[in-house]
Order: sequence, then C-alpha cells, then structure tokens
Amino acid sequence: LPGPPFTHQQMPRKMVYYGQISCEQDTERYLDVVKYVFSCYKKEVPLVINTMGWVKGEGLLLLIDLIRLLSPSHVVQMDLCDWKSMPPLTPEHVHFSTGLHTKGKQQSKCKQLGAGGMESWQYPEEEDLSAPQYKLLYVHPEFPRAGMAGEARVHSGILRDMSILGYLGHLQSPDIGAVLPLHSLVPYQVPFNAVALRVIHTDVAPSNIMYAVNASWVGLCCIPEEVQCQSDGPVLLTQTPVCDCLGFGIVRGVDMEKKLYHILTPVPPENLRLVNCLLLGNISIPICVFVGQQGIEGEIPYVTSDYNYTI
Repeated sequence: LPGPPFTHQQMPRKMVYYGQISCEQDTERYLDVVKYVFSCYKKEVPLVINTMGWVKGEGLLLLIDLIRLLSPSHVVQMDLCDWKSMPPLTPEHVHFSTGLHTKGKQQSKCKQLGAGGMESWQYPEEEDLSAPQYKLLYVHPEFPRAGMAGEARVHSGILRDMSILGYLGHLQSPDIGAVLPLHSLVPYQVPFNAVALRVIHTDVAPSNIMYAVNASWVGLCCIPEEVQCQSDGPVLLTQTPVCDCLGFGIVRGVDMEKKLYHILTPVPPENLRLVNCLLLGNISIPICVFVGQQGIEGEIPYVTSDYNYTI
C-alpha cells in the first residue's frame, strides 16, 4: 500500500531462501518451506497469504494443497478471463478434490435400498468435521486484461531486479551523496570451512563449484547443525536444507590461495555471526550491476559477448 515494494523493504520475521522464481521443479520443497514459515505464526495478528498466479494444471492442485494445509478463514478468488479452467474454490470443492500432494475426502459409496433405490451421497459425521470452514469471496475484476498472462513475466523480472537493487542500496551510506560502486566497498572475508555451501537449482560438480559461486547472489542462511570440516573446505551439502535465511549477499570474489569467500552484504554483524550456510539459487544479479560499475578500466569482469548464441 505505501508504494512499490522495493522502496520500503523490511526484514521479515521468518524467511526461507527458495532460490527459484517458480516452484514447478520442486513443489514438495515448496510445501515444506510454507510449513516451516507458517510454523512461526502465533495468531496474534491477522495473516494475509498472497498466493501465486499459477492456477492451472498442477498449480491449481498445489493451491488446493495450500488451502488444506493453512486452513484460512476466508479465500478471495478473482475471476479469470478464461474462468472455465478454474472452478470456484468452495470449501466443498477443496474438501473432495485431490491436490498435488494431498488427497481429498472420498464420498462414501451409495448404499442400495430394497428395490434398487439409492441413498443420497453421504459421508460420516467425523469426516464432515474435517471439511474446510472458510468463506469464499468470489471477485470479478472490472479492470481490463485481468488475468491475462504474458506481460506478468516481464514485469516480475523487472520488479525482481528492482528489489535486488533496493536491497543493495542498504550498502550505501545513509548520507546523501555520491553512490559508491560495489567494487569500492570492502567485503567480508569468510573462510571456506566456516560455512556450508549448496547450489539449489541444479547439480554442479564439486570441481566446478567455485566457478558457480563466484560473482553470484547468495542467501545467507543458518542451519541447525554445526558446520564441521577437517580440512580447509569448502563444505558442500548433499541436500538443500529448509532453514532460516537472514539476508542476502554477493560473492564478490573467491580467494583460492587463502581459502576465503569475499562477500558483500548489508546484513548487520550481529546477524552475520549466525550465518553458517550459503545457498546459491537461480536468481541472478541484475545485469546493470555488472555493466554499470564506474571506475573500471578495460574489460569488465564477468561480462562477455564472446559466446555461441546458438547454445
């Protein structure tokens, strides 16, 4: 309500770094993340759950899972231009529908009466108690192109870049003055063996892991287990943890001789002490950060046009 989100960012009470712009490739971890974040809700204030725009096919089934999992008091459903692809999400519909990872209640089989008559569809009273009790508010938007797909992806990419740039703005001095280029800021030096490392969205060979991490956007996370390493590291996780994310940073460089990550982040030192895990996802640093740094002479690091466009 106060304006575009990137202009008034706040530290969330609970945050997990999912690491991808779509949950299509790993819906089970998405639900695990939702459960983990929702577990800290103490019901002392009203909670508004902003669901995704993916409401077709498996996205609709996942939405049914979420409604079943979170037990809201109200569901607000906006009518789409091709509304036939999405039924009204009434409590009855959700109660009997099979989601992506949850099963709906089966209606009991009809009992035959004497002369082939049939009893009406019924289910036992104890099952009826588990039916959702929310109120459905069905809204038909009056503004043009409501529910139209296409432009949303472009706009979301721009807004995501603006959010990252707004976040990086916290690295600047609060005093009004010249904006300092990122390469002029002093990074934190983090030993390889002090943090565990995991690439979320794809498999990377351990021999190539530092190429992937260098010049990347990472979630600064805290796993419950203590990071233990007998050598100089790096410490590589074999599975993606569902854990607290305390903020974000840029791996500005990797010092292979001294076994150090160089990380730029606005996360305050008292929170950084809790960070023991770096998660690398499919979220990239905005291109303008690479090409727009002032004071660089010669070739810009990490940027090239010398590659095969057919790949």
